Amino acid sequence: MSQHTLWLLRFTYKKLKEKLTVSDSKKLFHEQFPYVIPGLYKRIVDEMLVELNLLNHQNEFMQDDLFCVGLTETFKELTKGYKPEEHLVLLFESLCNSSNFEPSKIKEISNKTLKIYKDKSLKEVYNLLNEESTSNLYSSRILNLGIYLIISNAKDFNDINDSERNKVINDVINNLNLSVNKAEKDIGIYKSSITKMEQAKELLKEAKLQNNKKDKK
Repeated sequence: MSQHTLWLLRFTYKKLKEKLTVSDSKKLFHEQFPYVIPGLYKRIVDEMLVELNLLNHQNEFMQDDLFCVGLTETFKELTKGYKPEEHLVLLFESLCNSSNFEPSKIKEISNKTLKIYKDKSLKEVYNLLNEESTSNLYSSRILNLGIYLIISNAKDFNDINDSERNKVINDVINNLNLSVNKAEKDIGIYKSSITKMEQAKELLKEAKLQNNKKDKK
């Protein structure tokens, strides 16, 4: 991202920023997304909405490339299996708009950033991420997950053991002047959430099969 683009994004964002309460954001969200959210995804949507609202209140926060990747990619992962699938575009847009974030800009930055890191080796990813050390990054769960997801998508990431993976992630986090302890916690909770979601989906699938069997009897 060029310095001019980054400056323009920061300027536009600050002009748009308003001090919305969580209640304000929830009201705006439901006005823009007038559909019932399946129970399995309600907590995820609510947590994301609250988190975005809180970030909107931080004057130091910027919509940088790592944050944009974290938001778009965790949203995709945590809403896998959402029905109807065609509601997902509006759901993401409503989450962003309800806290004065720009969904189209976030997606654009995320896509460009992911292309930069696509098919790169772990060493190449490591070096590219370390170039961000000169940036004034605002620490957040979404940012930490963006960093983690970029690293884990390196083409040789799965070729090393867990200990080596954790070392690479921690080294990058440390070089970016972010909290390693917070990043470890954020990544751990995220992985746990993905696992629990998959387990919940399996249980729902089994329950549905059982009900169908009963109906046929």
